[in-house]
Amino acid sequence: MQNIAKDLFQEQINQLTNVKNLIDDKFDNAINILNAAEQIVLTGVGKSGHIAKKINATMLSYGLPTIYLDPVEALHGDLGLVKEGASIILLSKSGTTNELISLYPYLKSRNCKLIGLVGNSKSFLADNSDVFIDLTIDKEACPFNLAPTSSTTVSLVMGDAIAVALVKAKGLRPRDFSINHPSGQLGRNTILKVKDVMTSGEKLPIIDEKSNLNDAIIEITKKNLGCVIVNNDKNIGILTDGDIRRILQRKLDINNTIVKDVMTSDPITINENRYLGEALSLMEKRSSQISLLPVLDDNKNLTGLIRIHDIYGSEVL
Repeated sequence: MQNIAKDLFQEQINQLTNVKNLIDDKFDNAINILNAAEQIVLTGVGKSGHIAKKINATMLSYGLPTIYLDPVEALHGDLGLVKEGASIILLSKSGTTNELISLYPYLKSRNCKLIGLVGNSKSFLADNSDVFIDLTIDKEACPFNLAPTSSTTVSLVMGDAIAVALVKAKGLRPRDFSINHPSGQLGRNTILKVKDVMTSGEKLPIIDEKSNLNDAIIEITKKNLGCVIVNNDKNIGILTDGDIRRILQRKLDINNTIVKDVMTSDPITINENRYLGEALSLMEKRSSQISLLPVLDDNKNLTGLIRIHDIYGSEVL
């Protein structure tokens, strides 16, 4: 059964590669039309309709002016959702979908620009779209060459390509995405700054570099943040509870061991005005992942401490 899965993956990869090689200047033309559009409408029937809905959802995530139009309901009143001069993305494997062909004259009467994502270059929709993007595949990954598998995959990936190209064309930023995801981690990572969730003030565990290890243990226990920050002028050091455990295994005298001799000097820090996502990236991209960062202001003064728990446990204010 594993071979079946691997073969299916490979077949889909092959079809994606074939369609990638079909991309030409017509893709650029489509992006130019969509970039200038006041409204983008996605429509399709059956499995193509499901893919159209997903592409619409992706575009909405970026704040693009898109809607999904059910072509059947459109012929029974929902056509009123379509604005004059809208850009329409039509998804169809055959290019001969009756519902889309029936909808065609009504869309043209509204001066809509039609972009056909079609898997048949010799079809009505391929011939009559303002821009035809060829999604022709050799065969479906289905063993009977019947169920939409490879065809829906290439449609979905092409839709993602269009969405990403529009993001680039419009100069959108991560914040434009996160605004539409305010309650998720993505939203928090790109809306909240380090200073919004960091621990600061009297809650910070701080000691002098001349303090002994016993003092460090007391401060870590008292503040309960998993570390103590050694702060002298602009020299920052850090000692975590993990460091303490390893030191104790060496059976050092905690009253005669000076913090400066066992702390991590020049630890990774972050500016208080950076976004949470940047702090998370700093923590996760280290060869040995770290879970907390001292926070500095623009003058390199210590202002706080941020932990990975603070990032994942934060809420939009």
